[in-house]
Amino acid sequence: MRNLPLVLSLFLSSLSMQVLAGLPNGKIYGVNLGSWLVLEPWMLPQEWLDMGGQSCANCADCIATESAFAKAYPNTVDKIFAEHWRTWFNQTHVNELVAVGINTVRVPLGYWIVEALVHRPVEAYPRGGLGYLRDGLGWLQKAGIQVILDHHALPGVQTPGQEFTGKHPYNYHRALVWTAVMTSLAHLDSNFGSVFAIEAINEPIMNAALTPGYGEFQMNFVQTVRAVELTLGIPVPGVSLDYSISSTNFTAALGDTCSSSLFNANVTAAIEDAIPILIGIASEYGLGNVFTSSPFQCESPSLVTSFMDINWQYNNPPNPAKAAIGPQGYDNHLYYSFGGVAAANPDAYLTSVCNLQRIQNDAALGNSPLWFGEWGLPTQFYATDKFLCKWADAQKLAYSKGAGWLFWNFKTEISKLTNGTGLARQWSYLEGVKLGFLTKDPADYNDPNVCDPYINSTHSTS
Repeated sequence: MRNLPLVLSLFLSSLSMQVLAGLPNGKIYGVNLGSWLVLEPWMLPQEWLDMGGQSCANCADCIATESAFAKAYPNTVDKIFAEHWRTWFNQTHVNELVAVGINTVRVPLGYWIVEALVHRPVEAYPRGGLGYLRDGLGWLQKAGIQVILDHHALPGVQTPGQEFTGKHPYNYHRALVWTAVMTSLAHLDSNFGSVFAIEAINEPIMNAALTPGYGEFQMNFVQTVRAVELTLGIPVPGVSLDYSISSTNFTAALGDTCSSSLFNANVTAAIEDAIPILIGIASEYGLGNVFTSSPFQCESPSLVTSFMDINWQYNNPPNPAKAAIGPQGYDNHLYYSFGGVAAANPDAYLTSVCNLQRIQNDAALGNSPLWFGEWGLPTQFYATDKFLCKWADAQKLAYSKGAGWLFWNFKTEISKLTNGTGLARQWSYLEGVKLGFLTKDPADYNDPNVCDPYINSTHSTS
């Protein structure tokens, strides 16, 4: 089948009715593993200083990012970050997540976890993260926790000081190579066995006029995932290869896919560039028997491709639903603490979230199922313990009307620089459970009727 755009349009009509086989049973009750493999110094200010980082008003003026750190300490960065990766998230934390009923984690990743994609020496990042990712995914799989791999920091930048969305062809290409590598690992590396979804991009800049090429990237991202899966013999609804796989070598079979006319030049170029990277990873981590030298067999289901929902952007954004081939999910992030959602008072917050229409609005545009991949308890005003119990319950009620939710973050640092538990009180899921704001069973509520007084209320919102 050569007419892929036709396949897309035909498949889209039935997508909203499809049960996504890759989703965890029931609702997603999850947390983010933020600041593990993409470090954000505000979440661990004392550790960052102890590592050798700096704090400043303008991140361009000091060592305030992973990239700046790697350039400042080229001879020791890998060893220093290895200690961070080893301690920030480990088996103890997995046990804690199991104890509080978490069934899903979202793992923010930078493009530099695939080290061959880093354009050195212009770009610099710590090396060795993939090994720690493999270990962590192995622990999560044994614990029965499913995983969304979130491409949190793509090549290039969307605004100064942010390491998220590339908007140039070279950077989009590298993002697609990353996608081909991660899709291959998700299906062939046994440590990745709990991965059910890959998120293409985290929080593209909201003004769609400033992200040229993003709609095309959405199409290419999905096609890259499906091209790898078809090569592996994984059924993809509505699409089949226009040639027979004869090779018993996966990377050689990928080379055959590059010669197919089914996928466009951007997709096949990305797969072609992923092949030597996969061969290198296979050699480094002892995966040659499944990647390069024996018959490959894959019985895992198709991955769920995931995007921020269409309503994340304005100014005529592309609709990611149009890119769907096979199972697809949508992500929305909601933080009231940054303003622009509701007036800065408890009643306005509760009125807003208890009457939230994002799930319905997205579904009307084909963006379903929708999960809330980031949210927390921070506010624009001092929040009492009593209010935080209500605030947690109300948000959980609202977000559970969709596919579920993932709290940001699983933990934050507790130190003098964070006012003890001051930061963790509203940003750490594990601390929120200890303090009673979040119930030990994520499906429970302190007050399941918390929204009753606010439904259809007219309290001031902005």
